[in-house]
Amino acid sequence: MGGPPYDFLANPLGAVRLTFEKAIGSESETPPTHPSAFNGKDWGALELFRHFLFQESGLSQVPILNPKTLRWVQPNSLVRYRGMIQDMLGNEFYAGAYKDGNLWRTNKFMDVSQYPMGSSPEMCIWERRLLYCVPVPGQSSWTEPSSEMEPNWSSQTREKRRRMDDEDDDPMDLGQGPCLLPLDAVPISGTCMMKMFLVKGMVPDDEIKSSPITKKMREDGLPSPSQSMDTKTTSSSSITSTFQSVDKDNLPCLVKIYDSPESELKLNDVIEFIGVLTFDSELAVEKDDNDELSNSFYDDALVHLPPNKVPRLHCLIHRKLAVQDFLPGSPIIEPKPHLVKETREALFRHLTAVLGNDEVAAHFVLLHLLSKVHARVDDVAVGKLSLNLTGLNKETVSVFGTRLIDTFKNLLPFTNCMPLTLEYLNAALLAPKKDYQANRLVPGVLQLPEGSHLMVDETRLESGSLNSTGIENTKLLKNLIEFQKVEYDFQYYKVEMTTDVQLLIFSEGKSNIVPADVIVPFQPSCLESTEMPVAEALEAWRWYLATVRSLPHSIGSEIQKVVEDDLVAARQTDRSLGSRDFSRWLTMARLISSSFGETSLSKEHWEMVKEMERLRRERLK
Repeated sequence: MGGPPYDFLANPLGAVRLTFEKAIGSESETPPTHPSAFNGKDWGALELFRHFLFQESGLSQVPILNPKTLRWVQPNSLVRYRGMIQDMLGNEFYAGAYKDGNLWRTNKFMDVSQYPMGSSPEMCIWERRLLYCVPVPGQSSWTEPSSEMEPNWSSQTREKRRRMDDEDDDPMDLGQGPCLLPLDAVPISGTCMMKMFLVKGMVPDDEIKSSPITKKMREDGLPSPSQSMDTKTTSSSSITSTFQSVDKDNLPCLVKIYDSPESELKLNDVIEFIGVLTFDSELAVEKDDNDELSNSFYDDALVHLPPNKVPRLHCLIHRKLAVQDFLPGSPIIEPKPHLVKETREALFRHLTAVLGNDEVAAHFVLLHLLSKVHARVDDVAVGKLSLNLTGLNKETVSVFGTRLIDTFKNLLPFTNCMPLTLEYLNAALLAPKKDYQANRLVPGVLQLPEGSHLMVDETRLESGSLNSTGIENTKLLKNLIEFQKVEYDFQYYKVEMTTDVQLLIFSEGKSNIVPADVIVPFQPSCLESTEMPVAEALEAWRWYLATVRSLPHSIGSEIQKVVEDDLVAARQTDRSLGSRDFSRWLTMARLISSSFGETSLSKEHWEMVKEMERLRRERLK
């Protein structure tokens, strides 16, 4: 690709700056492009990054940000961050472009300005969104790519970065240059919080008042940014306490979004963000006790959220991740029936051994692992298949429950366990809850991304009284397992969020707290421990589970008539059967077909559904 040799890895901001200068042209041009024409949108830089990442295979060279790589990755370099969107902090304004003498410069994809902006700069105020992201809850260790070694950037690359940084007269000095300071939050249309990042003491008030965004705020009857500067925000201690602590296994990230519509990113989405890392020990801000305006800035949540604790990533490109994206090094293989059948048989044998040679339970566990919500009809989540293994107590669950937990962690990307005791129900925060004082969404246990697996151990539940929290948590669990929805608590109202979580319940008898779609009495015949599968088998099973659960499905007219006749006959034989039972049978039929790599239901697989139901119901007698 033609053009200047950009150093995308070590100096992505250099590529942003050079493409900006090229896009606006020079004063000699007739006329040059004014930066306001971009309105904060891309001016051609993203095309270069996409070409480097996806056409030149540069993506594999970009380090993934985690607690290990954070030890050596350099600020202002290109990184990847994989995580779940835990909270959407709203939008903020910033000085996106400004006049430095005769030159226009940009602050896009930066926390602070690289160059002095002068006492009365001509500038453009742009807007960006803030997302608070966390590692995916319950993420299995095998999904993490190896990232122990620092990339061997050549001395030529490092020298080129220094040369590009120094080619202007004004040095890049975050400690000496002017810094971008946040104004206090201003509500926009009553739904989100907006922040404007302006240069302290260098932004004319008429520039703020004349901006299109400020005019829109006045038209809506809202206070303008300049009117809200005397208002202090919540104290930093209460705000930062709602952010998750950072430890060796948990690295949250504040992601700033520039060039994507709001509909592309949703709460709980698992996203890979590729962008510029800013991770300094402290923000370049000197506090002046005599400066009342500066003091009010220091109460802002984002200033007090330590940059050496939570890195910031200025996103250039993002993509939503599917389960397949977490399969390390797995080639894309077409799910041909013969290959799928072989893999299915091997996985079924392994599950049977884990479950003490209980083949009936192993069949239902396999279908359970393949289930997913593929449609919603009114309040019905079509495709889910929650499973309740009964006949377990504290002793047996310590054996077989532990085996299943270890097995699922080796097979699934996101697995979570819930010890359902009376104390847990009465104290746990299951649903996310809005903290208006801190303006944060406090995470709950059930804030999980699509494709998660949740195991609920009910064997330790003893008789007792539920308090108001326990009653509410019980309702949340029933709502999740029946409708695949979780109510988020915004104090003054609640919002139902759809989800897709596989639920497996261990209990002695039928669970009344978490009523599952399928109840299977567990009947193991041996206690022998199973050997750990070899790496090649695990990789094949992970590929199998991730691939076949997404296969399309159809029922031909001929087999449809057979199914209808069988349902009518079953209803005449047993009047207790209802629409839920028949819906479950059809879901099982789809899952059995998919488990063999088939996209349409056959007579053989329909007979398997009926046989599995017969064996299950015999155990219930």
